[in-house]
Amino acid sequence: MSFIKTAAILLWRIWFYILMVVPIIIMLPFLIVFTSSEKFYPQFFVCARIWAAIIIYGMGFYIKTEADENLEEDRSYMLVANHTSMLDIMLMLAVVKQPFVFIGKIELGRIPVFGFFYRRTCILVDRKSQKSRMAAFEEAQRRLKQGNSICIFPEGGVPEDQSIVLDQFKDGAFRLAIEHQIPVVPISFHDTKKRFSYKFHTGSPGKLRVKIHNFLCTKGLEATERKPLRDQVFKIIYQELTQPTIS
Repeated sequence: MSFIKTAAILLWRIWFYILMVVPIIIMLPFLIVFTSSEKFYPQFFVCARIWAAIIIYGMGFYIKTEADENLEEDRSYMLVANHTSMLDIMLMLAVVKQPFVFIGKIELGRIPVFGFFYRRTCILVDRKSQKSRMAAFEEAQRRLKQGNSICIFPEGGVPEDQSIVLDQFKDGAFRLAIEHQIPVVPISFHDTKKRFSYKFHTGSPGKLRVKIHNFLCTKGLEATERKPLRDQVFKIIYQELTQPTIS
């Protein structure tokens, strides 16, 4: 029975990568056009949300979202969430309807097919390089000035220790939010580690719970206040993730 279960999970995991690639190939002409210029980014974002929905529902997941506050159209936000799975990218796209730009690790740009469009539309950062981090910060500033929102997973990557509920946050997202005086939107992803972790022989279809918390205003804050803001957001997400589970 254990062998059958392991084989089923393996096939299900392979199916995930098929779902990642096939919609991109089908939408290829549109994606090439929509990534040819930043003015087409809203159209690309629609394609990205369709792609994310195909993966999530094609894998047998369903989303349950609870929102304390709703995002407004034509307003920029700093979206921050915990990060435990590759599925977090798709889940963020599925939950947030307003166009935003990811700041993500440079390694994802090496994934075949997906990586090509990831490099053309996201802000890539090598977290081991100070020069790369500064370049990513400057690019994020430019995209914010265009009226986009930005999404950052402030842990700076997925913790190798699976027992860690929430790793320490980096300052970048909060520094950007204060500098541009935009609200910070804390978002908690409850189930992505359980449903689709980076351990290849684990996971299962099922519910993905998302909590969008009250936004934190940054108007009037100074750059020196980024760490208290960071710690406040960490506390909000950590308390949500560690509260008793209600089915």
